[in-house]
Amino acid sequence: MPRSNRPRGRKPGVDDDGEADLSSLLAGWRRTEIRRDGQWHVQPVPAAQALKNYVCPGCGLRVVPGVAHIVAWRGDGVLGDGADIAARRHWHSHCWKIN
Repeated sequence: MPRSNRPRGRKPGVDDDGEADLSSLLAGWRRTEIRRDGQWHVQPVPAAQALKNYVCPGCGLRVVPGVAHIVAWRGDGVLGDGADIAARRHWHSHCWKIN
């Protein structure tokens, strides 16, 4: 009998709504950097996933859709993780490196 290549069952890491768990998505990409002004969580955004316009806090210019960039947020904020994530900013990769 020939083998069937159809997937069977549920994929791991997908909840009832079909959305992947945010922590599992971030685990492979996110890194922590120590800078002169504190600890930062940094996550690269590939060009294929860059779908919106943002203003880079480093240079003040737009980060346009389709351009790979960096998302950064405080890792040691006093208001907690929720407030830090809400205050995350999208940076050009070069601007983040020279900051």
